[in-house]
Amino acid sequence: MAHLIVDQSAVTVQSIDSTDGTGAPFSEEGFVIPVVIPLSEMGTYLDPAFYDPEASASPTAADSRKIARVVLDALKKAAEQP
Repeated sequence: MAHLIVDQSAVTVQSIDSTDGTGAPFSEEGFVIPVVIPLSEMGTYLDPAFYDPEASASPTAADSRKIARVVLDALKKAAEQP
């Protein structure tokens, strides 16, 4: 799996009025966690061998866990700050 990075200094709580991935509008206050995917590694995440949006078991559980941990570690750290 390629390298994911969270810009921890840019994690903020914001009120967001936007649309989700399906185009549905939403309005929510929450943590905004910028995940940085280096351009040099973007192909890894878009490779059908890594991720197939039509396959319910894609990406693998191990890769999904790695991605989730990057985001959840950043959320935990931000939530613990005063």
